Amino acid sequence: MSSQPKVSVKTHLPTLPLPLNAERENIRTERLVIRPIFEDDLDGIYALRTQPEVMKYTKSGKIDASKEETRATLVRFIPPNDAHTYNNVICLASTGELIGIGGVTSRPESVFGWPEIGYLFKKEHWGQGYATEFLRAWLNQWWTLPRSEVEAEVDVQSVDGPGEVPEMITAFVEESNLGSQHVLGKVGFREFKRWTESDAREGYPTDVVLIGFVLSSPSENK
Repeated sequence: MSSQPKVSVKTHLPTLPLPLNAERENIRTERLVIRPIFEDDLDGIYALRTQPEVMKYTKSGKIDASKEETRATLVRFIPPNDAHTYNNVICLASTGELIGIGGVTSRPESVFGWPEIGYLFKKEHWGQGYATEFLRAWLNQWWTLPRSEVEAEVDVQSVDGPGEVPEMITAFVEESNLGSQHVLGKVGFREFKRWTESDAREGYPTDVVLIGFVLSSPSENK
């Protein structure tokens, strides 16, 4: 992923270290239980990450070749790394089945300098409104975390200029991923940029068009 032009700003972001997995409460919706990730979720996450349709729009663009590859993803979200990530597994409240995973990429790894949200759902659960239900509930909890004032380098197009700016959370999707674009729009994200870059994933077209989305803290809209 290419680096995007940045500008220095002052803003507020969740205080680090973040609440640890052991301290985080489950998020419950009408149909979902959104809970912290544990080591014994390996099998469920492996089942998710071995569906080609699910992995199509990921950074690798291909399924995990082994459980060890899945474990390398898992360890990013469990102790001691949970102090700097905020990710959850998404389970059906009715059965407990793990149907997805979602949360925020830490800022040093994010494309736009802001916290960056993403999610994956098993293909058999697409088209049922689960992604929208997850995002609304997850974001409600995200905005309640304790905040600190910080200086940050963020995408120049995500703000009106340098200085003090509202807190943002971002996402990016491929232009062809119409489903995720629709979901992001439903929960209030707005498109703020498009760009084209070389696609290094094996078996994919030479270039890919990416779309950046941004959502302001609800405290800024009062």
